[in-house]
Amino acid sequence: MKLKLISVSMILFASVTGKFEARVLPPRVIVPENEDLIPQDIEIEKCDLFAGKWIPDSLGPIYTNSSCGMLIDGHQNCITNGRPDSDFLYWKWKPHDCLLPRFDPRRFLQLMKNKSWAFIGDSISRNHVESLLCMLYMVEEPVEVYHDKDYRSKRWHFPLHNLTISNIWSPFLVQAAIFEDSNGVSTASVQLHLDKLDETWTNLMPSLDYAIISTGKWYLKAAVYHENAKPVGCHICPAKSRMEELGFDYAYNASLRNVMDFVAEETNRKGTVFFRTSTPDHFQNGEWHNGGTCKQTEPVGDDEEVEMKNVHKILRDIEVGQFERAVREKTGQDGGNNLKLLDFTGMLLTRPDGHPGAYRQFRPFDKDKNAKVQNDCLHWCLPGPIDYLNDVILETIVNG
Repeated sequence: MKLKLISVSMILFASVTGKFEARVLPPRVIVPENEDLIPQDIEIEKCDLFAGKWIPDSLGPIYTNSSCGMLIDGHQNCITNGRPDSDFLYWKWKPHDCLLPRFDPRRFLQLMKNKSWAFIGDSISRNHVESLLCMLYMVEEPVEVYHDKDYRSKRWHFPLHNLTISNIWSPFLVQAAIFEDSNGVSTASVQLHLDKLDETWTNLMPSLDYAIISTGKWYLKAAVYHENAKPVGCHICPAKSRMEELGFDYAYNASLRNVMDFVAEETNRKGTVFFRTSTPDHFQNGEWHNGGTCKQTEPVGDDEEVEMKNVHKILRDIEVGQFERAVREKTGQDGGNNLKLLDFTGMLLTRPDGHPGAYRQFRPFDKDKNAKVQNDCLHWCLPGPIDYLNDVILETIVNG
């Protein structure tokens, strides 16, 4: 294995005011270069990067929660929050039919000079963008240059490479009136306009070189659906409502049809658009607000069976179906290589060990080892399995 040593002890950074200053970065790290060279007898075009398994990896992640602590949302900083096990950090994704090179942050930054990225969607998109930022931070520290009032949408700049990465909060991708607090407690049904896209992200599309769009779980919430500026039905309908229960699948199909049609139109985008399928949760014996837990400490083994929850099957089927329909109807080919599907659902299905679980809060059992705490079996620890999405994405960009 050939190793490349990245020295990141001191480098110049630009602040938002335009002034340059020297900052000390985390200790240098060793990043394997071309660790997974493709054997001569494997044809690259036959490789499905999304079909594979998790294999042991003694090297572990290229960053740590301490080296990237300032960029990680507190709820996903599992080691700092007291998670006692660390075996979940020492697995990597291995496609069945080819070898996947480890993410190289220096190569990514070089390829993305003068480019703009956006991760558009819900809190899983935020989880993902923080993962990428932490990996790139090992070469250059990003400067936060924007955030909205609630800190849900943010933008970072890598001045030495003139790379901009944005996280755009748009959990439904269509226009929505949401009535809930920061803990997700709702006071009324969401008012969802299935035929009106959220301009928070659509207005940005013509300026982006790369966009990763995703949604999913928010469609399971109680909502009233509107089309043509009129209510047409609902899901978990309000008490005494005379509207028709249409189900979340109706709304998801209708919304994603409009989303996919929009991004498939070449005039609505500048660069490459990835649509990422929704990621599965691993709640057991309950859900988010009623005691669900996820106590696993290892990936699902080769000899174990794992069944996808029905709700995840429905979401993924709609996502893949609408993506394929839009590509077929709007481009008549493979999307001109500018529309790509990131089908990560199955890849993450076998990582029930990668969630914060009880460690979404800081050291929850310090005062009472038997304390009952809310578990997070939806988002992903950082570092953690979601980092390997970036391995696949970089390989997709490099080799199509």
